[in-house]
Amino acid sequence: MSALAQLEVVAAAQLDASVGAPFDADKSAAFEGKLVEIMNGGALCLMISLGHRSGLFDTLAELPPSGVTEIALRAKLNERYVREWLGAMTVGGIVEHDAAAETYWLPAEHAAYVTRAAAPENLAVFAQYVAIMGSVEDDILACFRNGGGVPYERYTRFHEVMAEDSGQSVLPALTEHILPLVPGLLARLEDGIRVLDVGCGRGRALHLMAQTFPNSTFVGYDLSAEAIAYANQQAAKDGLTNLTFEARDLSDFDRTAEAGVFDLVTTFDAVHDQAKPRAVVMGIRRSLAPGGVYLCQDINGSSHHHGNLDHPIGALLYTISCMHCMTVSLAQGGDGLGAMWGREVAEQLFQECGFGSVEVNELPHDVQNCYYVCRP
Repeated sequence: MSALAQLEVVAAAQLDASVGAPFDADKSAAFEGKLVEIMNGGALCLMISLGHRSGLFDTLAELPPSGVTEIALRAKLNERYVREWLGAMTVGGIVEHDAAAETYWLPAEHAAYVTRAAAPENLAVFAQYVAIMGSVEDDILACFRNGGGVPYERYTRFHEVMAEDSGQSVLPALTEHILPLVPGLLARLEDGIRVLDVGCGRGRALHLMAQTFPNSTFVGYDLSAEAIAYANQQAAKDGLTNLTFEARDLSDFDRTAEAGVFDLVTTFDAVHDQAKPRAVVMGIRRSLAPGGVYLCQDINGSSHHHGNLDHPIGALLYTISCMHCMTVSLAQGGDGLGAMWGREVAEQLFQECGFGSVEVNELPHDVQNCYYVCRP
């Protein structure tokens, strides 16, 4: 019997067992309750995103218990919309409300996770991804039916939110925790080396490095011309003559990368949504000078569904993968690797692309990512 036939027999047996099993009313009721909780949580994500973007959380954190009119005036927002938003926040248990006094306030314990002052613990930043993903639902549904993918151009705020995400997770830890994962790297950067960031987006990590290490030179590549234009504008604004950005399709980077040019190559959450991740990594290997090192930040998870059952944000990451990372790769005719490609596949890919040493690191502050230090 072929392997496929064996799988079909197993699947049929499982279906028969499921059909024949007695209906568990308690299990069904518990699942119904779970679905209701999920729907409320999904709706609240939209309201949390609005609270972040509008500055309402920041305003509430600065106010004593206040009425709707005062809150709206302080936030410089429309009172009717603020009132309705407060309704969602109240029943959602995020904002507290005194019905008799008609006042609302944000407890300090809650402000510690939803205000800009709370960064890098501001989880409201991540709620924005739900709205972004929802904006392309029709496109994704068409892909389910017809294949293909959704191009970068359909995601109008993705690079903006990614830059804000990076500003919380990468930038505060970059010089103190991430770069020191490579022994001696900080000293080399101070002396002056050549650095490339692949899939740099708006280039915030590279921008910070260029400011911190003026003797080194930095180059960033990204497919998005819009993101690159923004990055170059910010570099010029701050007078960073050691920093340049280039809009570049890296699908053929294995052939077009200049050999032996860079002492350090970095990627920050970039490999998994490339059209041709193998070509990108092979190009990175090709571009490294003797003694060079590749530092990769990417999603921390297993390559297998069952290995992520206990992942604290596994469902969110699979959703973002399906509705952005995987599909933008497929839109370019790419591999559609996806954000949840996992450690097993990542380590195998790095080794197959010529990295004889692959070290995997985790940082206490970052449950979302792991950090690969790769050497030829």
